[in-house]
Amino acid sequence: MKKVLKIHENDNIILALQNIKAGEEITIEGMSLLIKEEIYRGHKIALRDILEQEDIIKYGYPIGHAISSIRAGELVHTHNTKTNLSGTEEYTYHPDQQKNPFVNEDRTFRGYRRDNGTVGIRNELWIVPTVGCVNGIAEKIIKRFEKQVGEENPFDNVLVLKHSYGCSQLGDDHENTKQILLNAVTHPNAGGVLVLGLGCENNELPEFKRALGDIDEQRVRFLVSQAVTDEIEEGFKLVMEIYEAAKHDHRIDVPLSELKIGLKCGGSDGFSGITANPLLGRFSDYLIAQGGTTVLTEVPEMFGAEKILMERAENEEVFHKVVHLINDFKGYFLAHNQPVYENPSPGNKAGGITTLEDKSLGCTQKAGTSTVVDVLKYGEVLKVNGLNLLSAPGNDLIASTALAAAGCHMVLFTTGRGTPFGTFVPTMKIATNSQIYETKPHWIDFNAGILLEEDVSAEQVLHDFVTYVTEVASGKWVNNEKNDFREISIFKSGVTL
Repeated sequence: MKKVLKIHENDNIILALQNIKAGEEITIEGMSLLIKEEIYRGHKIALRDILEQEDIIKYGYPIGHAISSIRAGELVHTHNTKTNLSGTEEYTYHPDQQKNPFVNEDRTFRGYRRDNGTVGIRNELWIVPTVGCVNGIAEKIIKRFEKQVGEENPFDNVLVLKHSYGCSQLGDDHENTKQILLNAVTHPNAGGVLVLGLGCENNELPEFKRALGDIDEQRVRFLVSQAVTDEIEEGFKLVMEIYEAAKHDHRIDVPLSELKIGLKCGGSDGFSGITANPLLGRFSDYLIAQGGTTVLTEVPEMFGAEKILMERAENEEVFHKVVHLINDFKGYFLAHNQPVYENPSPGNKAGGITTLEDKSLGCTQKAGTSTVVDVLKYGEVLKVNGLNLLSAPGNDLIASTALAAAGCHMVLFTTGRGTPFGTFVPTMKIATNSQIYETKPHWIDFNAGILLEEDVSAEQVLHDFVTYVTEVASGKWVNNEKNDFREISIFKSGVTL
């Protein structure tokens, strides 16, 4: 494997693909470069002398500026580099839409067609509490059900969407909780849902039921715990009724155009922007060519790369939605007296990411080159096939929950440091480097680190990845499902009563 990589022809830094010792000479672009200090893999090296205040260029774009002179061969990182980001900006629409490099292959997967026409990739039984107070009750109902049906259980999984909210909330927090839970109830991965309330919470079950609108009342049932003597027994009876309605569900061939995929990263490192994230970008373009849908979120990790997304807006209306997405989220930071650039995390920095622009330019590569067709507010559901942007923070659990609640069948999650969690839809982990894949095989599902190996083509890796995603959509479990790591987290920004 090569020792260094120059990502873009205009870059004034190179990336270390391996640990490099001080005093070692490497050859790049036909010239010899003396490494002045020890450089860890994933970190940046000055390709030439960089003057104080001069921009650091990576991926062909500025990722910040030098706060002191940097000599060729020296480490470029947080000690000598600072972000260029500040507050909100004004933007002008300069469309730059590209032709999708892929064609429709009429590919299918095996999914569940629901009576309302939607498609699920899992057939699961969920209990959705309207308030955190009844989480324990829900778990007891599930245990009773699983003991009763035993091996006759037709569901791919049975779980409680536990959370701590639904009461003592005001304004946007209350509406966010309500909307995320409403979206979960109607998610096509659920073959049946018991909505379980307490009876005195802000998130009142009768109002919640009205907000759901038309539903399949054989598949979605409701229980107010305070309204019955034995809530475990009553809940068990309702779940058994859902079981009778769903026990004959089966998979059928479904066009890949029905697939909706969330794009997420966490625990990113210096390889994220050259392996796993570009792989997801190519996959995103491929799926969109099949008529499918992908969703990019983590708005703070678009800061510094937002103009690339704005240029790809389908029209001026979508462009202005992207502008509001970015500036509204910056406004959220500023309203709390926080800088918009307070990112990356300590783990990101240890992995070689220096500034938020560095992180964002790697992060947004998950969206490929496709046209942005719509922008969703937090809690909104998908309406248009193609590449969508979704308002949510970078926090892994909150953003992944938001993607699932928007209607995504699964979340593709790239990581260089590793993470075990999963949200309430399959959450596939894609390694940015082979080391984390080999160290955490019980966390990581796919290794994009092989893209650093010289004898592996990007085309073959994409082919293998598309095949694997199709298998997962058709029922193959990923590690978070095998480990039973499934949770939800809802965005909160206001007062708790």
